[in-house]
Amino acid sequence: MAENKGKIVVTKNGPYMVSGDLPLAIEIQHVDNDGNPGTWEKGKIIPAEECYALCRCGKSSDKPFCDGAHEKAKFNGRETASREPYLKQARVLNGPTLKLTDAQDFCAASRFCHKGTWQHTQKSDNPESRKIAIETACNCSSGRLVIWDKKTGKPIEHKFEPSIGIIQDKDAGVSGPIWVKGGIPIESADGTQYEVRNRVTLCRCGHSGNKPYCDGSHIPAKFNDGDKSLKKQ
Repeated sequence: MAENKGKIVVTKNGPYMVSGDLPLAIEIQHVDNDGNPGTWEKGKIIPAEECYALCRCGKSSDKPFCDGAHEKAKFNGRETASREPYLKQARVLNGPTLKLTDAQDFCAASRFCHKGTWQHTQKSDNPESRKIAIETACNCSSGRLVIWDKKTGKPIEHKFEPSIGIIQDKDAGVSGPIWVKGGIPIESADGTQYEVRNRVTLCRCGHSGNKPYCDGSHIPAKFNDGDKSLKKQ
């Protein structure tokens, strides 16, 4: 991971306070010919100050930034996510050349795994299956899935610079979570720090049952942050 001086603080029933001049940009999911997400595309850069507040109640009229709407909405942002390290939460699936760890509570419903990450891990002695398993696991924005090289014992990860993405899921026609990349520390409202990871997703629709992390609730809630390019369901 790149050296990082920024951090995110989850405030009590309020926004995410971001400091350290962390870049902010739109991240767009692209679908393949089968209708499953295939790649990520970097969208427009969102101008931001060195320190800024990101909405997590889903009610702001200035998304992705907070405008104080959580106070009027009496937002309950109580953090319910486990503080256990990822590997203690994950189940392990072993294949011939790859190992997959899977912590389902982190799932943000980005659907890259619909190409069969688990099945291809189990067939990873086949070069094409190995390639698909690695690509789909690494494209999992939430870090639910992590793929490991059994020969080296190390995870296979994209080398992200510390940055923050605002996900737009055009296939589902909804706005997605906040994508935190590159090992940015996330501090709870009670002052404790969550495990620092290369990639996680934070809820910004306000409906997650695993706050502060996204649990995919933005899709059934049809959360839209006002991006007119998202198709209607």
